[in-house]
Amino acid sequence: MHDYPLPGDIRESHHRQGDDLLTAGLGLAGLRQARKPAVDDPSRPTPRELRRRAIHASWRSSADLDPDGGFGSVYGTVPDIPGREYHAFASLPGARACHRVLLQAPDHFDHKRRCLVVTASPGSRGIYGGIALAGAWALPRGCAVVYTDKGAGSGYFDAKSGTGVRLDGTRAIAGEAALEFAPTVDGTDAGIAIKHAHSGDNPEARWGDHVLQAMDFGLAMLDRAYPDAAPFTPANTRIIATGLSNGASAVLRAAGADVRQAFDAVVAAAPNVLVADGGRAFYDYTCEIALWLGSALGSPSLIEVAKARHGNNLPDDLAWSETLADAGHLSSASPEARSQEALERLLAAGWPPAALQAALLTGDIETWRGAGAAYAGAYLRCPAGGLPGDERFEALVPDAQGRLHSGGAALRASWWPDAPGLPPSLGVVPTSLVAGQPLIESVLRLQALATGDDADACALRNGIDATAAALPHADLPLWIVHGEDDGLIPPAFSSLPYHAWLHAHGRHPICWHVPHVQHFDALLGWPALAARYLPLLPYAYAALDAAWMHLEAGQTHADDKAAPIRLPSRPRAGAPLSPTHLGLVAPPAT
Repeated sequence: MHDYPLPGDIRESHHRQGDDLLTAGLGLAGLRQARKPAVDDPSRPTPRELRRRAIHASWRSSADLDPDGGFGSVYGTVPDIPGREYHAFASLPGARACHRVLLQAPDHFDHKRRCLVVTASPGSRGIYGGIALAGAWALPRGCAVVYTDKGAGSGYFDAKSGTGVRLDGTRAIAGEAALEFAPTVDGTDAGIAIKHAHSGDNPEARWGDHVLQAMDFGLAMLDRAYPDAAPFTPANTRIIATGLSNGASAVLRAAGADVRQAFDAVVAAAPNVLVADGGRAFYDYTCEIALWLGSALGSPSLIEVAKARHGNNLPDDLAWSETLADAGHLSSASPEARSQEALERLLAAGWPPAALQAALLTGDIETWRGAGAAYAGAYLRCPAGGLPGDERFEALVPDAQGRLHSGGAALRASWWPDAPGLPPSLGVVPTSLVAGQPLIESVLRLQALATGDDADACALRNGIDATAAALPHADLPLWIVHGEDDGLIPPAFSSLPYHAWLHAHGRHPICWHVPHVQHFDALLGWPALAARYLPLLPYAYAALDAAWMHLEAGQTHADDKAAPIRLPSRPRAGAPLSPTHLGLVAPPAT
């Protein structure tokens, strides 16, 4: 019995003999290669080639695969896992757009410990986005894994060619095949439509439902994969939900909506979670740091960190500060004083200094602006071709002379496997950049939506309010893992208020905060970051291990600590990662 409707069209594929579930036959050595797996015809890649590219991109976006980073030796493993996959487009009642769901069913499924791990993609990534966390932990253990892209993903629709993405990842013209995203467009000048930004659904408001529908899909596909053991239900199958970043927020949202109490445990890593009684919305502080950090990086406490990334070719913070001053946002007279004033604005808003340093090393204004534009589009339920400030996305690539032109079939074919789900990337850029519009004007427009009182600003805040988490049931075993130095989703705005809120309402989560950990494991191959930071994934794996052991032992789950457990990590300072750096020789006590 399922609470959510099951898809009608389901694609089953087999993955054995050099094409496994976890690495698509690439193995750890292939995943470590920066070069994308080759395709015979870039304009018409095959479903198998696209899948391999998508898995490669998903791993490299979430894991530190540098040989000195410790994956495969200190933590993590990628054995050959043969099995089957079941793909479908699932639809929630009332939604305009679908979300992708995928079950990976290993041949060596453990029938004695029937287990389904449920996950959602981090960020706005495609369906394999959670493979480095959920797949890498669950599949070697004999668990099945079900994924959802939670209404986001990289199934971009190109209005000019009228094409989108089929279930198998190849492209087709709208009307000639079922597509991942096929919005109604008025003419061919709507640019590139992104499901997260242009579906009209505000998908973030229903992330929990996406996860729960994926769980139902996973159980139904387990019936199909292992008919002799059917039926698979929450009563006879262990169900663990886990996710990273936006995926972590999605599973926490699902935990709050899980009226059947189907989840046996939840593990959330670096969750972008909002509670109504505290914390801050991702849109608000993303616009805030996009506005102020360009000026603040010239302050004495940040200038050396900025140089560690940019060298002496720092962004033009002087011009940025002058523009903010001209617009009345900064009052200091000198560039030095304006930099300090901008920094003090961020500190007064609650930004920890360590998070600002990590943000300088791992982010940039254009990326934050792109995220802000897409999230604003979602909250305002903008149609294809429309974002705040008449912004839209276009596919434009330079030719040999540097002139921009529309990307061709090869570029469009690369989006589904390689794109992160939000521009700017892979030739998809905001039109304001092409028009030469000052970046700061776009950032100020987005900031005005966060702080204004006109109709659009009120509608945007209503959209954000719809994304707040609800309380999980009182007895749910729940682990939260977060890096103290996270510069994208600072714990002070997300996991800390969520943890306090749960305790205030009689819940007992276990929360690990890890010094010297930021948000992006994938960037740790860069020496400047490797010297400062540790990966998050080993702590997420350790939390999943602790959840598993807890369920195996049948222990009572309770943690009355009002503050998170701070783990004894220490930076590797350029040395190869070792267990002593992580402080995880044994899983932390609960």
